[in-house]
Amino acid sequence: MNIRSLTRGDGVVIGAAVLLFIASFLSFYTATGYSDAPTAWDYLGDGLGLYIGGVIGAALIVVNRLLPQPRKIAGLELGQAGVAFSVLVVWALFWTLVDVPDGLSAGGGLILGFIASLVLAGGAIATPLLPPLQAALVPAPKPAAPQPYGAQPPGGYGYPGAGPAGPGAPQPSYGTPPQQAQAAQPFGQPQPAPAPAGDFSPFWFAVPVARPLFAEDGSPSPIAELAPGTWYLAVEQRGPALVAQTQDGRRGVLQDTSGIQRG
Repeated sequence: MNIRSLTRGDGVVIGAAVLLFIASFLSFYTATGYSDAPTAWDYLGDGLGLYIGGVIGAALIVVNRLLPQPRKIAGLELGQAGVAFSVLVVWALFWTLVDVPDGLSAGGGLILGFIASLVLAGGAIATPLLPPLQAALVPAPKPAAPQPYGAQPPGGYGYPGAGPAGPGAPQPSYGTPPQQAQAAQPFGQPQPAPAPAGDFSPFWFAVPVARPLFAEDGSPSPIAELAPGTWYLAVEQRGPALVAQTQDGRRGVLQDTSGIQRG
């Protein structure tokens, strides 16, 4: 699980779920002349079915974001199931708020619970639609210094400016799999770095959210997924798209370059 894959919209969902859980311990109904107001837990169906149901919905949305590959429940992705939970909770709490029994008034827990569930459902639905909510909740750290094209980061691929290597250690060329690095060239004969074409200068970048990397031959199936919090090296530009290389040496085309962070 990668916590850097969480978005601002997920932060809204998490905050609303915490508020919803707190609301379950506040007064559900109030009545004039009575000081001992019941909470949602005095009505077990409301406590478990509505308040905890909303918390479960938020958990499904967040877990689906953290997993490297989407998981399904009854044919629905975890995130879709979580959105369905949150919408159902809003619907049920709305009518519970409207249909308060005679002689009683809606308590703070019921009102706050409805507001929290409304924010939860709104955040879950709006995140895929609004770019500001799709930004990373935890920004990727900036590199100390970008490596020149053709140089392998000394501390291991994944981000520029890693720790120093040992004295005299040969540096494999960029793109050489770690398993083949030692056998790639004899000591004292390093491989020259390929020169970039045109005016393009290779650079390190990080993506704000997980994005697919497609094959260079134009096939529609992704070959990998770029994850937030990891630095990748763009080796070529093709119109608005970038050709990048993954940690295991695979090259592909990043079609959506909006919001990327350059190193």
